[in-house]
Amino acid sequence: MGVREGKPEQSWPYREADDAIEEDDAVQQFGAPPPVLMVLASEKGWPYSWHTIQDLPKDVFANCEVDRVWQIVKGDLIAWLSPHGGTDCKPKQRLLIGTPGIGKSVTAGSYLLYQPLHCDAEKLQVVVHCFGGRGACVSDKTTRAVTRCSDEEMCVSELRSLRGHGRNVYIIYGVAKEGTPPPRHFAPTSGWGMIAVSFQR
Repeated sequence: MGVREGKPEQSWPYREADDAIEEDDAVQQFGAPPPVLMVLASEKGWPYSWHTIQDLPKDVFANCEVDRVWQIVKGDLIAWLSPHGGTDCKPKQRLLIGTPGIGKSVTAGSYLLYQPLHCDAEKLQVVVHCFGGRGACVSDKTTRAVTRCSDEEMCVSELRSLRGHGRNVYIIYGVAKEGTPPPRHFAPTSGWGMIAVSFQR
């Protein structure tokens, strides 16, 4: 096993199973093998670390389980943002139930932020990462600006200002405490995609 910079030549193989996507170990791949672990590095750190006084690592380690979640979200985004989807295709709202050790906020949340930020800015203009009442970051891809919101009220205000501008917005909402879902007014029903990252009961 070696370490390589850049995007992997091949991703993990997946197959559809019922209404889900799972890793397909039976696939024979040619060329470079899929990665064992992907590392995302950021000099400025990731949003989960902005609200702590600890000096947290600036690398995020993503495995096939975290990438599998992204594959599901990516399928939703493709269907929603495709010009062939028509007006009937609405963005989905998903729930990721994390288990201890999955790296709910650190890994899954950061990976789910990273990937949509690299989608076509003409199709998906804004990505929001909210930390369950402890603040949020609103990334406007068209202006290449990031707004840090210090609390949920400021975030809701920022989202309200985006309504009526015809923008496509995707929200990653990290549930801070068990049993505290996102407020009903947080994700408008007017056609924005969202995934809530929660705890296992």
